[in-house]
Amino acid sequence: MFSRAVRLVDILGFQIKVDPSWLLIAALVVWTLSSGYFPQQVPDLGRGDYLALGIVSMLALFAGLILHELAHSLVARRFGLGVGGITLFIFGGVAELDEEPSSPQSEFWIAIAGPIMSFAIAGAAWLGLQAMQGAELSAAFQAVLRYLALVNFVLAVLNLMPAFPLDGGRVLRAALWRASGDLIQATRRASATSALFAYALIAFGFVSLFSGATIGGIWQVLIGLFLLSAAHGTYQQVLIKSSLSGKTVRALMTDRVHVAGPDDTLAHVVDTIMLRHAVSFVPVAEGDHLLGYIDAALLQKIDRENWESTHVSDIYIAASEGNTVSPALPTETLMRRMSMQERRKFLVAENSRLLGVITLADLLAYLSVLQELRPVRSSGGAGPIRRPAA
Repeated sequence: MFSRAVRLVDILGFQIKVDPSWLLIAALVVWTLSSGYFPQQVPDLGRGDYLALGIVSMLALFAGLILHELAHSLVARRFGLGVGGITLFIFGGVAELDEEPSSPQSEFWIAIAGPIMSFAIAGAAWLGLQAMQGAELSAAFQAVLRYLALVNFVLAVLNLMPAFPLDGGRVLRAALWRASGDLIQATRRASATSALFAYALIAFGFVSLFSGATIGGIWQVLIGLFLLSAAHGTYQQVLIKSSLSGKTVRALMTDRVHVAGPDDTLAHVVDTIMLRHAVSFVPVAEGDHLLGYIDAALLQKIDRENWESTHVSDIYIAASEGNTVSPALPTETLMRRMSMQERRKFLVAENSRLLGVITLADLLAYLSVLQELRPVRSSGGAGPIRRPAA
């Protein structure tokens, strides 16, 4: 999801990363604070002082988001779930759980941990501010504490809104899941609620645009669109996870494949296999022994006039762990691997013996037919979760 994210540091065993999109919101926060908030709170300071205060406050917000996500991650670890890392991006923070909670109780506690942490940070900043009211404390420092109390309180409240992927949406799903005992039904209802919330936010955004609040209106529309997409994506993710549960590659692979030999010319492969059978991915084997594959992307690198004289053995990509899977591999794992590697087609082999090919199209075709035949019901867990904080 965040292929461009830069790893900063490890905290308590969790990788902390920053996506380049975070730089936009960081710059916006610094600009807003240094040009508006701090000049109002602390008059008569220089522009450099306001800029420094804006940067300090932005870094403090950065730390608060990390603590928010660490709370999610630590509770998830307590329930035995793996966490791939924590990434900050334009809409907040993401704790990337390797799998979804397996029960409503774990879903609730993992979701609520983040807002509790943000309320705690806000409370600590407010108490610190109250304790120092009578002291000879720098007005600038008081303004920073006031900002941290406010922004973390708002962060907690916003995250409790009943919309995926906000924590409130997860809390709502946990309640619906506990009441119905059906994860699919709970996710569908929570996603519908999230969609209504997103549409309302988009509508308010357009009203703000026509009222003259351009930046605020654009931001509301963007967040609404993000929530709408996330709500739909969360429901589809659960459906896919439930549908593929218990299935292996062997059950869904294509075992009748057209194979090229190492001595075949590229022209022969194109004419007799690719064009005739409408396939762009062709395994290369000697008998049952898998050697590798060639595909349309590879052929495009070879001049067409050389196809008659170039043999498959000259260009094929050798079979490896990166492009070959076992028939016993769970399809859930394969789907996750496809997402991470951005590879859509895999060879299927056992002890170097070619068994078939499995592609994203195979998985999607199975899911499509299954959805037409019957609704999927499940009380189990679901796939990887991206849990934004704000």
